[in-house]
Amino acid sequence: MAEFRMPSLGADMQAGTVVAWLKRPGDALHRGETIAEVDTEKGVIDVEVFTTGVLESIVVPVGARVPVGTVMATIRDGAATAEPPPAPPETGEERPAKPTAAAAALRPAPTYAPGLATAGRLKISPAARRRARELAVDPAAVPGTGRGGAITCADVERAAARPEPAAGPSAAAAPPAAAVPQSAVPQTADRLERMRRTIAAAMARSKREIPHYYLATTIDLGRAAAWLAERNAAVPVAERLLPGVLLLKAAAVALREVPELNAVWEGDRVVLREAVHVGVAIALRGGGLVILALHDTATRPLAELMAGLRDLTVRARAGRMKSSELADSTITVTSLGDRGVEAVYGVIYPPQVAIVGFGRIGDRPWAVNGGLCVRPLVTATLAADHRVSDGHRGGLFLDAVDRLLQRPETL
Repeated sequence: MAEFRMPSLGADMQAGTVVAWLKRPGDALHRGETIAEVDTEKGVIDVEVFTTGVLESIVVPVGARVPVGTVMATIRDGAATAEPPPAPPETGEERPAKPTAAAAALRPAPTYAPGLATAGRLKISPAARRRARELAVDPAAVPGTGRGGAITCADVERAAARPEPAAGPSAAAAPPAAAVPQSAVPQTADRLERMRRTIAAAMARSKREIPHYYLATTIDLGRAAAWLAERNAAVPVAERLLPGVLLLKAAAVALREVPELNAVWEGDRVVLREAVHVGVAIALRGGGLVILALHDTATRPLAELMAGLRDLTVRARAGRMKSSELADSTITVTSLGDRGVEAVYGVIYPPQVAIVGFGRIGDRPWAVNGGLCVRPLVTATLAADHRVSDGHRGGLFLDAVDRLLQRPETL
């Protein structure tokens, strides 16, 4: 029997609130499948399960806030179906006919929404459920127009747009319908405030416990820019690469030469990671930021990385993040170049041991072959943990990033 526990979605997370269970006891579970939604300071997160089996029992009910590491459910190995419940006692009343196996297979799987006694019967997608929370709409009162009567986002929005019907004398005391969406404003402000507090706590811990050292170098991107322009001219607009994806890939591949920077600090020792999952710092609309993992950054083609980066950014700003993306980063890359910043000196995000920063790419004077010319340059920085590496190793890493960007066609 395996235990499904409240995951740690970053060093700044202490607890989470169960918003919804997307599976019920007896349902089959497959590795990487979303099993629940958990509310954290960063938003409502789709929590994945990494054990294949059958959901045996749910321990933590919807609405409960529990610390990281708390057992939320139990999972057993075995077939995709649980033991059937015992038959009800005979009452002499006529009972409906038992559905055939074929009919049962065609029945849509139920999903679960918070606060509903009949949640197991409600058919609503996770996206529609989030939209219902944002608009303060009770999903149980929304007629579904999707397949099999499922509630869609459009159904929720139509329900939110309908005026409240009069309900007799008590209706005069009810708030006007226009006031309902405004209730989301203090919740959003409160979430941002909580996010800032948790980020502050994580960064204070980082500076208090990690002996940082900082390095910086200037990289000539002339060859990379020329190669990128030629490559982008030969493909459709939707398939073009941004310079940032070259920087991400170069940083990831450079870790092959300095692998101790691709690691996490656990307890009192460093644990090296084989796979490179670069954490990308993404600024959120309205303030705050999250670090989401771009998995297998060192081995994926540039076009695939570009698509993955776009997907991460869109979903992060829409509040649709996965637990693995929040928890798997092995090193972080941050850039404020689009804000005109020349250089960024990051603070290491525990339990990682390094963070790479890139500033604005801009034309500046540069010496080439004894002559002075104007070239596109970028300032690359490294903040690293002195318990794990030193300035010499950090310098080798930045030098590797520079060399790789001089041969962009090899990335």
